Amino acid sequence: MKTISLLQRQGQRLLQLGMALFLYSSFEGFAIPFLASPRIGLSVHTLSGLQAIMLLAIGLIWPKLRLSPRAAKTAFWSLIYSAVAILAAYTVAAYWGVGIETISLMGELPHGLTPGTPFQETFIKVLAYSSAPTGLLAFVLILWGLRIADPLVADIHSPGIERS
Repeated sequence: MKTISLLQRQGQRLLQLGMALFLYSSFEGFAIPFLASPRIGLSVHTLSGLQAIMLLAIGLIWPKLRLSPRAAKTAFWSLIYSAVAILAAYTVAAYWGVGIETISLMGELPHGLTPGTPFQETFIKVLAYSSAPTGLLAFVLILWGLRIADPLVADIHSPGIERS
């Protein structure tokens, strides 16, 4: 029973974070013209909207996952870190107008980006690249958690189903 309430609570938090990202996307949209790189600012706007939808969808299926408490916590925090880290990398790049070593859009030179200091470039690179392994870990655990349940176990945990 403890795992079920943990998954429900985490699912609710993902829904809340998804809505928070919609708000972030909305307010960030107003800031686009004032950023050092408006083109990357537009990317931040669309990325945060996409992440909001992703987190809302995953939040809805989260309570259905078949994961241990440890796996659920690992997937939850990895997913959140991954979403926030890549969004932060793009936000910082748009605000500073740097990140040309890491941020490229389909091979073209992003408008408004210039080479930054070694610290700035490294900061953006570490944020951006650290989101990939954590995101992949979260997605693998979520996929594993969506495996088909044993019918007898599913009957026991499904509300409203009486066993004869």
